[in-house]
Amino acid sequence: MRYWWVNQNQTYRHEVSGGYLWSPKRKANQAANPFYDFMREVSPGDVIFSFSETLIRAIGIAASHAYEAPKPLEFKQTGAYWEKIGWRVDMRFHELRLPIKPSQHMAVLNPLLPKRYAPLQSSGAGLQSVYLTRVPEELAAALIDLLGAEAHDLVLGYRVAEELPIASAVGLVEWEEHELNAVQGDATLLDTQRQAIVLARRGQGLFKKRVMTIEHACRITGVNREEHLRASHCKPWRDATNDERLDGENGLLLTPSIDHLFDRGFIAFEDDGQVIVSPVAHHESLHRMGIQPGSPPKTGNFSTGQRRFLAYHRENVLLRSSFLEKL
Repeated sequence: MRYWWVNQNQTYRHEVSGGYLWSPKRKANQAANPFYDFMREVSPGDVIFSFSETLIRAIGIAASHAYEAPKPLEFKQTGAYWEKIGWRVDMRFHELRLPIKPSQHMAVLNPLLPKRYAPLQSSGAGLQSVYLTRVPEELAAALIDLLGAEAHDLVLGYRVAEELPIASAVGLVEWEEHELNAVQGDATLLDTQRQAIVLARRGQGLFKKRVMTIEHACRITGVNREEHLRASHCKPWRDATNDERLDGENGLLLTPSIDHLFDRGFIAFEDDGQVIVSPVAHHESLHRMGIQPGSPPKTGNFSTGQRRFLAYHRENVLLRSSFLEKL
């Protein structure tokens, strides 16, 4: 279990009532932002302190890993947001009967604030630049003590309860259905093109045939029987243009379980074939799927085109924040 702090002044009512966190992937100028990037390392069961209008008003328990999803429509009254893709984490929020004002407790909290990526100023005021940031365990314990029995019962209750079911990333499903409907309704496409693009979503059809001219077996398991393999997009189907959806160099042949790990960002590949394991991947599940997290395999080099698409995957799909590696 990890602890996090989220500043929700403008989005509190939408996110808490809707049961999610959402952030852009980058700043408006496309620069990396650690307080958005940290979303990639939230895991089910993590505790999030919700700060809004100078108060810690709610405690949330993460119900999913982060996943790509469009900006929620309710953030503004007008316009569609299918093109504004960010990170979403499904949540179970509990609004507190007795919220606290951190600025009134800085004698306790100040010595516990981290030197990098702190959630508060030394005065106890919020930081406008912060969306989500990591909370050290000592600071989390102090916050829980200040919040009292309600917070103790909530956090302890989740610790001792049986493992909660993980949410099904509903925002991701809705986005893919939107993209599928757009393809099916595109009058500029020939029927054969439309069918090929739709089949490519499931790693089949023309896309799979093109991938099989480059790849010949699952990179992880070595399975080489076509009926047991799926052509998995490096740049996901949901992110890609129609041309990219059918580009053989945007694909790997993977067994279904490995395809799931790759598509959801629990594993990725370096250009030399080294498998990268996300720090939030479930190690026991990886073992059962044939991946040793402590010594992931190296699977061989990729073509120039594949490396370009794999770079996109590492940057936009892999659940790993380079900023947390520096802490």
